[in-house]
Amino acid sequence: AASYEEATAIFKKYRHYIFCVLSDVRFPKNGTLDEQAGIDLLAEFRYQQPDLPLLLLSTDGTNRTKAEFLSAAFVEKNTKKIRQKIHNFFLRYLGFGDFVFCLPDGTEVGRAKNLHDFEARLKTVPLESILYHGRNNHFCNWAMARAEIALAIRLHKRFFQHAVSGEILREELVSKVHALRKIRQQGVVAQFDRHTFDPEIMDFVRIGKGSMGGKARGLAFISSWLYRSMKRSEGGSQTITIPRTCIITADGFNDFILQNDLSYREGASDDDIADRFLQASLPEWLAGDLRAFLEKIHGPLSVRSSSLLEDAQSRPYAGLYSTFMLVNGAEDIEIRYRQLQQAVKLVYASTWYAGPRAFSRSIGQTLDDSMAVIIQQLAGNRYNGYFYPAISGVAQSYNYYPIAPMTSQDGIAHVAVGFGKTVVEGEQSLRFSPAFPDHLPQFSTVDDILANAQRWMYCLDCTHPEEFFPEQGNLMRRPVDEAVDEAPIRMLSSTFFPEEYRIRDGDLPGGPKVLTFASILKYGSYPLPDILKELLEIGKMGMGCEVEIEFAVDLHRDPAKSVFYFLQIRPIVTGNENLQIRIRQEERNRSVLSSSRALGHGRYEAIREIVFVRQESFDVALTKKIATEISRINSRLHKAGRPYLLIGPGRWGTADPWLGIPVRWDDISGVGAIVELQDCSIRAEPSQGTHFFQNITSLGIPYLMVQDARCTADNTKNAEFVDWEFIQGLEVVVNGDFVTQVTLADPFVLKVDGHTSEAVFYPVGD
Repeated sequence: AASYEEATAIFKKYRHYIFCVLSDVRFPKNGTLDEQAGIDLLAEFRYQQPDLPLLLLSTDGTNRTKAEFLSAAFVEKNTKKIRQKIHNFFLRYLGFGDFVFCLPDGTEVGRAKNLHDFEARLKTVPLESILYHGRNNHFCNWAMARAEIALAIRLHKRFFQHAVSGEILREELVSKVHALRKIRQQGVVAQFDRHTFDPEIMDFVRIGKGSMGGKARGLAFISSWLYRSMKRSEGGSQTITIPRTCIITADGFNDFILQNDLSYREGASDDDIADRFLQASLPEWLAGDLRAFLEKIHGPLSVRSSSLLEDAQSRPYAGLYSTFMLVNGAEDIEIRYRQLQQAVKLVYASTWYAGPRAFSRSIGQTLDDSMAVIIQQLAGNRYNGYFYPAISGVAQSYNYYPIAPMTSQDGIAHVAVGFGKTVVEGEQSLRFSPAFPDHLPQFSTVDDILANAQRWMYCLDCTHPEEFFPEQGNLMRRPVDEAVDEAPIRMLSSTFFPEEYRIRDGDLPGGPKVLTFASILKYGSYPLPDILKELLEIGKMGMGCEVEIEFAVDLHRDPAKSVFYFLQIRPIVTGNENLQIRIRQEERNRSVLSSSRALGHGRYEAIREIVFVRQESFDVALTKKIATEISRINSRLHKAGRPYLLIGPGRWGTADPWLGIPVRWDDISGVGAIVELQDCSIRAEPSQGTHFFQNITSLGIPYLMVQDARCTADNTKNAEFVDWEFIQGLEVVVNGDFVTQVTLADPFVLKVDGHTSEAVFYPVGD
């Protein structure tokens, strides 16, 4: 400003954004040169804004007294150190540079370079230093200089004028700074620094500078959305968050392979690969960062894959890589550190395992994979030595098998008590549509509920934290009946009264407990369906396709204290429904296999082999041996490039051998289509939430469900059937203990209409 009037006009217009005022003593006022204009100007500004830093500059040293009267700083223009004195004014009054904690007599008692240091020093410096700086507005000025306006307002000297308890004041100050630092990190994937890492505010960090992989990118997307929206679920008070997460980027894997001169050896078993990786050493930079991370992180952890090929929009590689859970509870950090290193190395090793490599061959993927790793704090609580979440599950925006009134677009969810292994590996869980949470076809009658309710759960055994079991990752499969006195079971159970043959909702005395989730799905004690609908819609918009999410809920009797943890998002494939497929009546008449509950869409003509499990040889106690026999046949057919039709009872790919045949992907990597027989030997609800199911749908492999007529009194052709007389009359190629392979002499077509869910398998021509 060139005059008094111009200066006051500028001050009036920008008053709330002015950090300080520097003024000469003599300049125009009322149109004439005024010897006291600068002093009058600063006096007016001091009156309007008592805490504003002011600096008076003059060649006349006697003006120092006038400046002091106005509580303004003074610099004499004639001094040779004028630049240094002005610089000191900025440092002292405007908060530029380090914040220097002093006692009232000027003795330095601490120094802070940033907000991290500032929060730490506030916890330790003497209270008289805090009061001195607070009442002189030094905290406010320092925050303002860093454009932390909201914090500056909260640290204004008015806050200190009526402080009663010094320690309470200290706690409030620390809380204000901590809250700001946490907000600054929300939605941000921060670069890990072993010297400044603060787990209390850094929820999402990355070690390394390479790619985060597909799974971690999905988490970063959701983390960013949660921050941008600052949104709650439609319940209004429910917290949605992501567990504290650390990503080891793919350059960790690349350096590990290079440093240890590792290379893939054709024909090596998974166990051989794991042994080689465990004997190798992590790069020094990665090992050091992991130790620094672990020094500040306590409590159970998951260590999961995030490969560069994983969770691609059409090829998700779901569940093919290893995951481990660590108790992370040993008192000796060396034990915890060793366990974490082992888990990371084993996740790295799974990149070369048979399952992922077989899947890559199936989709024509020839690029070498690289692996990032996700280290994440587990959601849940400890109950009687076991750690687990009250609810975990998988939700999909698209329902492959809708039952009226549901539609495909209403989506579907599978939930279980305990860790999500129950769901993703196809064990007994509860299926519901978020749009119709109280419509549960598998719970239609008392018999249905007793037959289909969850009986087993997965928990992390915390009783021996010094031990690490790579085979099962410290997870234990517990009977639900063993946990009936634990809070999650009590909150989610109903009670069966045998004498009435009736199930009553709630944890009531006098009868065994049955997991029905009625408190949530029927009575809405926690708005899980609404949260899932909201997140699925967001995922679809963000990824541009149908999606699947994995989640966990830490349930509390006070719903406002419950926390929804978002664990993973991946795209799902819904098929090429634009292709025109119409099944004619003559094709139905000639078919040897028919299904009215088929997944897929298209015309498949390459199948020339049928591999089926013989009913007379089938035994639910021997399903693992059946899987091994199928694997041997698959290996030969896959190498020969001969896709086949696989037929067998129960849920394919389940981890529970009593619900179906527990094949892994590499056991059936050459399959052309799969038939799930629902017969009298195994009764299992269709599971859309499994990793196995995700991978076959992504490859466009038809999946047919057929009610086997041999199990019913009526054995005539109906909407669903297998013509066993025809199949058993074909030329036998392999006849094992449980499984038979036959070959088709004539060309056959499998036609699947994804719009009607109908499928038929019939011979070409007359």
